[in-house]
Amino acid sequence: MRRQTHGRLAALLTSLIVVAASAASAVAAGAGAATARTESGKGAGSGTGAGSGTGTGGDRTVQRLPELPTSVDGGTWRSGHLQGTALDLRKGLMYFSFTDLLVKTDLTGKPLGSVSGFTGHLGDLDFNERDGRVYGSLEYNTPKGAEFYIALFDADRITRMNMDAQSTGVVSTVYLKEAVDDYAADMDGNGVFDGATADTPDHRYGSSGIDGVAFGPDFEHGGGSELTVAYGIYANTTREDNDNQVLLQYDVSGWKKYERPLTEDAPHTSGPDTPDGKYFVYTGNTDFGVQNLEYDGHTGNWLLAVYKGAKPRFPNYSLFVVDGSRRPTWGLVPGQERPERGRMLSLLPEGLHDAPSGVYGWQGGGQFGLISLDDGRFYVATQSAVKVGGVTQQTGRSVLQDWTGATPNPFTPVKAP
Repeated sequence: MRRQTHGRLAALLTSLIVVAASAASAVAAGAGAATARTESGKGAGSGTGAGSGTGTGGDRTVQRLPELPTSVDGGTWRSGHLQGTALDLRKGLMYFSFTDLLVKTDLTGKPLGSVSGFTGHLGDLDFNERDGRVYGSLEYNTPKGAEFYIALFDADRITRMNMDAQSTGVVSTVYLKEAVDDYAADMDGNGVFDGATADTPDHRYGSSGIDGVAFGPDFEHGGGSELTVAYGIYANTTREDNDNQVLLQYDVSGWKKYERPLTEDAPHTSGPDTPDGKYFVYTGNTDFGVQNLEYDGHTGNWLLAVYKGAKPRFPNYSLFVVDGSRRPTWGLVPGQERPERGRMLSLLPEGLHDAPSGVYGWQGGGQFGLISLDDGRFYVATQSAVKVGGVTQQTGRSVLQDWTGATPNPFTPVKAP
C-alpha cells in the first residue's frame, strides 16, 4: 500500500504562512511551528479517517500543519452562490468562487481583491502550486451550444476589488473540446441538439458541462500533478447512461500555447483536442455531477462532493471517495445504449454501502467548497443567502473539519484552541 504526497505539506514546512499582522488574532499561537502526532490512518477514507484505504497500514507519524483558523469568511456579495474554494498555504490566502465573482482573502477573511464581470458560470477552484495560479471551471451555455473553459487566474496580480475579468489581463482561458463534444452530442440522432436541458436524450453521459477541478497524480501511474476536471451531469431519472461521474485529466505544463484572454463576445476554441485520460466512476445519477473535486495527499484518495440524485434504485449519497490505491481498469461503461469500453475507477469500499448497486459513499458536505490540508483535516465550505438592505446577497465560509470516516457524515468541526 502506498502513500502519495500532494506537495502542500512540504511547501509549507519549508516556508511558513505569511499573513498580515492583523491575522495574528485569527491564527493560534502555535502557527510558527509544526508538530507531529501518531495516528492510525487519519485522512479521507477509513473509519477513523481515510487512511487505511491507501496508507501504509497501522500507526504512522503524520506531520501536522501549523495551526490554522477554524473558519475563514468569504464575505457577503451581490452574486451567485458559493461554488468552490482554493487555498494558497504558502502565502496564507484563500479564494472563493461566487458563480460570477472570484474573491481573494487572507486567512482572517479580509478581502484583498476580486475579479468580476463573468456572464458565465465560474465553478470549483484549485490552486496550482507549480505556477502559483488559481484554476477554475468556467461554463457558457446558450440555446445553440456551449463553450467550456478552464479559467486561469494570475493570483499575484489580483490586488484590488472588482477587477474586470476581460480587460485587466488577470484571467486567461483554455478551451476543453472533449467536454464540449460530449455535452453537444446528438444522442438520438435526429439532427437536432436540444440545448441546455435535462429533459432530452441528448448530451453524452447526460453531461451538463464541467464543474469540479483539482490537481493530483495521474490515475494510471500515480505520479505527477495533473489537472482533473469533472463533468456536470444532468439529473434525469428516465435514462440509464447518466449513472457515472466522468473525469478528464490534463497535463497543464504545456498549456501556455493554448491560453487566450477571456473575450466573452468572441469565444475562442484554443485548447487540447483530447484529454490525457478519461475516466468513469459508477455512483448513480446525481444532480449536476461533481460540484467539488479534491485530492487528499494524506491518503492518495479523491473526494467527489455532489448534490444528491433521485433515482430510487441508488442510495443517492452526497460524497464519494475514489480509491487512489487502485489503478483504473478497462471495462464496459455502465448504462450506455451502445456498448462502450472505458477506464473505470473504484470507489473506496468504506462508509455507507448499498449492496444492490454496489455503491459506497457518505452523506457529507463539500458541495460548496472542499480543501484538503493533507493531514486529515479539510476546509469544508458552507453558503447561505442573506438580505442586505432588501437585496438578496450571498455569503460563504470555509470551516476547518477533521475527517473521522464516521457514517453518515465523515466530517466533524475542529474546535478552536
